[in-house]
Amino acid sequence: MITSVGGVAVLPRHRLSCHCGAVVLELALPDGIVEPRRCDCSICRRKGAIVASVPLAGISVVEGAEFLQLYQFNTKVARHYFCSRCGIHTHHQRRSFPDQYSYNVGCLEGINPFLLNDVPVYDGVEHPADRKRPAA
Repeated sequence: MITSVGGVAVLPRHRLSCHCGAVVLELALPDGIVEPRRCDCSICRRKGAIVASVPLAGISVVEGAEFLQLYQFNTKVARHYFCSRCGIHTHHQRRSFPDQYSYNVGCLEGINPFLLNDVPVYDGVEHPADRKRPAA
């Protein structure tokens, strides 16, 4: 759990915004940033964001719902949201844990994600949902 980045506190109710400011979300982060990570799946590799997760109820749209656009691909389970004005990815509903949103740590107001150390990379190419399960 990370409660401060570069001397900036991660607030229990922290705002997240896109680049142009049209989309503003409020996140419930009572434990700060929990398990920040990168993913190497086809979309995450291209957007290069560090993400962390919250329960679905942990995100509320404060401004700009009309500017949020949805992008889905492949299995169409994950729901990736971005600002239609500036194109910044703000959050997505996870494929592996559909009861969670992952949010773009770089969109947290006042937080510089480049100050996070040792961010692990998750294997999204071999997604857990795609792995063969052993026969029972």
